[in-house]
Amino acid sequence: MSDAKINRLEQVAMTVRNLKQGVEFYRDTLGLALMFETNGMAFFNLNGIRLMIGESESAEHKPGGGSVVYFNVADVRKASAELERKGIKFEDRIETLTSTPTHELLLHIFKDPDGNFLALMGETPRA
Repeated sequence: MSDAKINRLEQVAMTVRNLKQGVEFYRDTLGLALMFETNGMAFFNLNGIRLMIGESESAEHKPGGGSVVYFNVADVRKASAELERKGIKFEDRIETLTSTPTHELLLHIFKDPDGNFLALMGETPRA
């Protein structure tokens, strides 16, 4: 096995305009576990994968880029309702991406305060 083989996704980085506001959103609104803050960055643990948010003055790294971070949840409908109670405004209705005889893969897209796209995603048993 080669030492250059990619093993897993380690970390995702996102740019925010205001670190304090970003930490409050990801920690308090979304409920992510804050690991630590250092040098204008904050790190959250998502079951072994880190989400890093940080402020950037660079025009190349501004908030609201083209990437989407997908968060797996056990129940997209319940998680969406809970986030709506916390003030999250979703982009559209919950979307069914695909259906199998036993499950539906659901997706619900929203944005953080800086315009970065985020989504709830999960498989739901068919009724």
